[in-house]
Amino acid sequence: MAEIMVVDDDRDLRESMAEVLGKAGFSVTQASRGEEALEHLAKQSFDLILLDMVMPGLGGLELLGRIREKTPRMPVIMITAFASVENAVAAMRQGASDYMTKPFRIDGLLASVGRVLEEARFESCRTSLDLDTVLSCLSNSLRREILAQVEQEGALRFMDLCRKLELEDHTKMNFHLKILKEAGFLTQDENKLYLLTSQGAQVLGCVRFLMKKLAN
Repeated sequence: MAEIMVVDDDRDLRESMAEVLGKAGFSVTQASRGEEALEHLAKQSFDLILLDMVMPGLGGLELLGRIREKTPRMPVIMITAFASVENAVAAMRQGASDYMTKPFRIDGLLASVGRVLEEARFESCRTSLDLDTVLSCLSNSLRREILAQVEQEGALRFMDLCRKLELEDHTKMNFHLKILKEAGFLTQDENKLYLLTSQGAQVLGCVRFLMKKLAN
């Protein structure tokens, strides 16, 4: 579930956006001013920030600059009631991912949020993974099936994996498990249960995302 922070001094609009995003399946944190947003950022991480351009105190553009100093890759969608090219250019120059003007439609808000999150996920896959290693490791369909089974079950013993994948050749299974462990995608606990590592979970998510992009 993506974590989104909505920063806007307009209470009605802020709560309306939070409600729409919550119903769409996102976890939403609200901030009524820039200073409050910085407090939230110091305590937790977010996948996306919706940021009002004009607020009392710490304004949207200044807050965007502060966000870029702390988390350069944080996706930010700027929101303003002033539909001007100058504001859009200023926001984009400081690293905003998108720009929306009030009033906006619910479907437009959700489309922008979905697009920006998708682009951020693609960038994360591109920059955080050794794609040569990933492609080499997961070019084998059995290894992809092993990771998917372990993800689905949470933890699996060797024989359970063999049964679920209907593989009678235990030497072959051991070979592929060794490759997945060496790549850092799988690990074993003290009970010899195979578990998906955080890197393995990320790889599976990225592979599915890239397959979806290619299908489109």
